[in-house]
Amino acid sequence: MRTIVAPDVVSASKFNRFHLLVFLWCFYAIAFDGFDIAMYGVGLPWMMEELHLTPVQAGAVGSYSLFGMMLGALILAPVADRYGRKNVLVICMLLFSIFTLGAGLAPNLTWFTVMRFIAALGMGALMPNVISLMTEYTPLKSRAMIVAAMYCGYSIGGILASLIGMYIVPVVDDWRVLYYIGALPLLTTPFFIKQFPESISYYMARKNKAKIAEILNKVHPEGNYSEKDEFQFAPIEKSAKKSPVAKLFTENRAFSTISIWVAVFCTLMMAYGLNTWLPKMMQEFGFSITSSLSFNLVLCVGQILGSLLGGYYAGKIGHRKVLVTMFFIGAVTFIALSMTSNVVGLYILICLGGACTVGAMNLANPYITEYYPRDIRATGMGYSQAAGRIGSILAPTLIAMILATGISPNAAFAMFAVPSIIAAIGYILVREKYASFDKMAQDPLDQGTAQVRNV
Repeated sequence: MRTIVAPDVVSASKFNRFHLLVFLWCFYAIAFDGFDIAMYGVGLPWMMEELHLTPVQAGAVGSYSLFGMMLGALILAPVADRYGRKNVLVICMLLFSIFTLGAGLAPNLTWFTVMRFIAALGMGALMPNVISLMTEYTPLKSRAMIVAAMYCGYSIGGILASLIGMYIVPVVDDWRVLYYIGALPLLTTPFFIKQFPESISYYMARKNKAKIAEILNKVHPEGNYSEKDEFQFAPIEKSAKKSPVAKLFTENRAFSTISIWVAVFCTLMMAYGLNTWLPKMMQEFGFSITSSLSFNLVLCVGQILGSLLGGYYAGKIGHRKVLVTMFFIGAVTFIALSMTSNVVGLYILICLGGACTVGAMNLANPYITEYYPRDIRATGMGYSQAAGRIGSILAPTLIAMILATGISPNAAFAMFAVPSIIAAIGYILVREKYASFDKMAQDPLDQGTAQVRNV
């Protein structure tokens, strides 16, 4: 009888239609995360004018939404590890789409803030679950690049929001159209429920051999898996008895967990600060609303380039070396932004800034996910994101207060160099020898694919 280690089957598999299906749905879901963050910043100049908001008020509304994201990550990520990541993703998409539509229909600022807060609960838990599932179902050899490509959906969402702000909002003369478009996941959720797979770790924890075999036959059709096979459940069974949150600090992981949290805190502080205030900051430089949105577009392009190039090199030399390098480059970029007034130079540096903030975060996400054992990856990712959300909560209001003092945008850009350096140090301090990075086991009986061990 053969003994099957299901995660090894996935790690050793070759990219096929099943992997593509998972990729496309994860790309789609993460795109709305990027769209959500960008649409607030894109619509903010018109919103401030219509509702007569001060910079501090606008920053506070943005921070309330990000606080909702933090709560969503804290509450729903551990729930996903216990009750199914797909189930939680469905809840996330429903919360986001329904209440984003509600924000678009809100009659005043109070209701708008409440709607945004509830929608943010869903968005906060969406990211860690999408990343955990994509990492779990991606072949190991191409994981860094595929996960990085998937996460480009975040930037595509930001680009879409920028284009709508540049070409549609001025025509319809209503910033709320951004929020109507944000409700689209409500229409596609039934298809998601039908097509998207549940986490294989979820089925392993419940010893559901039928579901495991069904998924493995999609991942590796030549394996001919069935319920009669002997599946290895022991590692999952043992860990399932412990609290997912407590496990983040056991087995010598505590120091690295804190280091990761600090790094993510600084990264999201930079990312959300730029996404929220970049158009307004460029207006302060003297650009029109439409021209200022073009910088947001360039920022998103930089995020994509950073994700893809970083993903390529991460597969060659390792995630941590690439991450540390990118954050140090980011620090130099922000200092250079504080000294530049040339338009072409600004575009180039904003693009590089996007690569070294969200682009770097895209690479950090699979690194963080794989640092933890498979059964607590959504929790590990969720809690690191929750720590990061504290930074993202502080960023809009902090930058608003800085801008309210009359400081030049140049000086504001220079301040981003500090969290960039701290993020680099955070990843340097991660103790990789205690990590649970997936490795490719070798099995000569299965031509080196490592998915089956015969006994």
